[in-house]
Amino acid sequence: MLISTKAIVLSKLRYKDYDLIVKCYTEQLGIISFILKGVLKSKKSHTKVAYFQLLSQLQLIIQYRENRSLQTIKEVKLDSVYTSLHTNVLKGAIVMFLAEILSGTLQEEEQNETLFSYIETTLLWLDAHANYSNFHLLFLLNLTKYLGFYPDTTHIEHSFFNLSEGRFETKKTDDYSISGDNLTLLKQLLGTTFDDLSSVKINSKQRQAFLNMILLYFELHLGNFKRPKSLQIFNQVFS
Repeated sequence: MLISTKAIVLSKLRYKDYDLIVKCYTEQLGIISFILKGVLKSKKSHTKVAYFQLLSQLQLIIQYRENRSLQTIKEVKLDSVYTSLHTNVLKGAIVMFLAEILSGTLQEEEQNETLFSYIETTLLWLDAHANYSNFHLLFLLNLTKYLGFYPDTTHIEHSFFNLSEGRFETKKTDDYSISGDNLTLLKQLLGTTFDDLSSVKINSKQRQAFLNMILLYFELHLGNFKRPKSLQIFNQVFS
């Protein structure tokens, strides 16, 4: 069965001598892995390999077969052409980091058009903007909406936020209750759009502390979540 769908590249892995296994998040089918046979064999194929950079947005025609773990791609072309995501070093670090997180958290082989649209449009925003130092923080916070554990803002005026419960509280109830700078920034980001991110002023130490907190939030709510291997490199780039 031939299926046409948009796709976002999450990971790629060399297989045997000349093959490539590519994992994508697709608009029509959710998470799908593909095998590109012989794609590393000749210089002629290098153009095709270049399509599959991390978080590239593609238009695919898939030769889809149910119950097959590795699907095949009949046709591929770029759906959106980035101007900076794969050439700007700092944006490249964000791409590597977020691709690893998305690859680890998105597991469903089913359609979720709103989640796909969120990832698609925010990546285009990142590509187009020059002030993006807090982009990854808002991206991850908003991602929790689609993963099912967005903070309950009913009592956002309270002085603590419990990471394990996902809600604001009047007092510290356990080791996962946060306050201070992380709480202040959380409240700021909960009411911020990407276009207003430039109004959020924090230093690299605060940014790193909040990122560690949001990753802990993911760990507490996603049993199989693992901290990205690229985290150390990412923090060095943004320190």
